[in-house]
Amino acid sequence: MSAKTDSAATRRVRDGFVIPDDELWVFGYGSLMWDPCFAHDHSSPALLRGYHRAFCVYSVRYRGTHEKPGLVLGLNNGGACRGMAFRVPAAQVAGAVDDLWAREMPRALYVPRSVRVMLVDKTVDALAFVANRQHEHYVGKLPLDDTARIISGCSGIRGPNADYLCNTLRHLDELGVRDLALRKIYRRVLALQSA
Repeated sequence: MSAKTDSAATRRVRDGFVIPDDELWVFGYGSLMWDPCFAHDHSSPALLRGYHRAFCVYSVRYRGTHEKPGLVLGLNNGGACRGMAFRVPAAQVAGAVDDLWAREMPRALYVPRSVRVMLVDKTVDALAFVANRQHEHYVGKLPLDDTARIISGCSGIRGPNADYLCNTLRHLDELGVRDLALRKIYRRVLALQSA
């Protein structure tokens, strides 16, 4: 969806997200942590309260196909989520938003939201992509075995679904974050792949 101007506030709005006039912070909790698709000048570990990371969205492009959908992460209500926050300088915000929308929003799987994230030294407002619970590919909470079975057997244009899980865990390890739910899924995926 194209950007539009909100005449009351003379601010640019894209899919309900108000694009700031100055710098933009972006919160990454999955592939954006290791593969940000936009220019930025700083990154920092970050904590988001009120949402948790979950394999709750079918992927029919990046990590699966229409015939065999994979699963990707989304932010679901409740709990907390540790990830990375990236600062985009004001001069690069328009390009970063275009790049993010091209990657994260072509099928409206997510809802762009402004959220408060805690960095090491301060709290900032950041753009986060929250799972769109109204989308047909939103699956909510699947049983562990179903999640692991899907992830272990799917691949899309960005590679195997299992690689997405492994990369997420590796980058969380680098941040010193132990995501127990993802660890359980990973162990089950390994068991399925070795069977």
